[in-house]
Amino acid sequence: MSKKVVLLGSTGSIGCSTLRVARELPEEIEIIGLAAHTNAAQLAEQALETGAKHVCLYDDTKYAELRRMLPSNVMIHLGPQGLIDIATLMEADTVLVAIVGTAGLQPSLAAIRAGKHLAVASKEILVMAGEIVTREAKQAGVKLLPVDSEHNAIFQCLDGHRGGDAEISRLILTASGGPFRNTPANELPHVTLAQALKHPTWNMGRKITIDSASLFNKGLEMIEARWLFGIGMERIDVIVHPQSIIHSMVEFTDGSVLAQLSNTDMCFPIQYALTWPQRRKGGLKPLNFADLAKLEFIAPREQDFPALRLAREAGLTGGTLPAAYNAANEIAVDQFIAGKIPFTGIWANVEKTMNAHQVQVADQLEPIIEADQWARNFARSLVS
Repeated sequence: MSKKVVLLGSTGSIGCSTLRVARELPEEIEIIGLAAHTNAAQLAEQALETGAKHVCLYDDTKYAELRRMLPSNVMIHLGPQGLIDIATLMEADTVLVAIVGTAGLQPSLAAIRAGKHLAVASKEILVMAGEIVTREAKQAGVKLLPVDSEHNAIFQCLDGHRGGDAEISRLILTASGGPFRNTPANELPHVTLAQALKHPTWNMGRKITIDSASLFNKGLEMIEARWLFGIGMERIDVIVHPQSIIHSMVEFTDGSVLAQLSNTDMCFPIQYALTWPQRRKGGLKPLNFADLAKLEFIAPREQDFPALRLAREAGLTGGTLPAAYNAANEIAVDQFIAGKIPFTGIWANVEKTMNAHQVQVADQLEPIIEADQWARNFARSLVS
């Protein structure tokens, strides 16, 4: 019996990879709902291909365009409420959330409350509201299924582990190191946008590629891991692994380490999240170990790349500080893209925002949303 999946963020990189996985496993995965931001033409094309009878377009000004391209039996949902409606479809088993920004928070919580397993590809959900999301998932008895390659790797390493947290020494997230892992610190203020967008191993969207170059991506993943696996920030480490073959590791108290390896293709973690607890043979290429020349591991340059230190501070402090960390980074990346600040200004502006933030308890959504908006405004004011 196939799993019925709703895909939020279907026209982005993760969304397109998810549809590729579903295409390879038609007996296992049925896409019943699709949601996109503004790309009505691509959303319509995806709906016609998958046969999904529910679509959502966040940009409601494109309704007429989308309606013309779809048969009358496809229901169109619109805006923020449309995301919630499609995330809570009665027939859905799993909702995969790949929406960038805070727009995924409310539909994710709605899906959990409706009893859907949540496949998480949007970092903001757990970075901003990890306490709320994990609490509600536990109350609803649903599973949080990580889609990020690093968290999915840890999820696989821990799947079936019976010893509990006491037997886990640390979680080790691997990082490619981005395009500047060997760049001298005195050259970092002068790097260009084009250089920051040249990722050595992954083909990703603009924001996440720049986050990888600054290591903010890894900082966000540290906070995510803290909530996904219930492990304190002091037991979450990062190691630079340029080949991106080992996607993350778990070290146990006896000194043993389990690692998950695969080729650099996001379809691997997506497929595992959607077919869990089974494994299925799809169209993915297995590793050829004879082709691997070497696997390298290098300590991250935390002094030159402060994103990891700032993430640890945000995660240890908790409350609304992770939301401020995330929001300030989003604004700072936009400012770097616009040429308003240098590459190193991303770290500087996030740290200034964090230092100015008055941390609140984050057990409800309202203070989190307020902290997010405050941090965005403050980070913008640093430039203007």
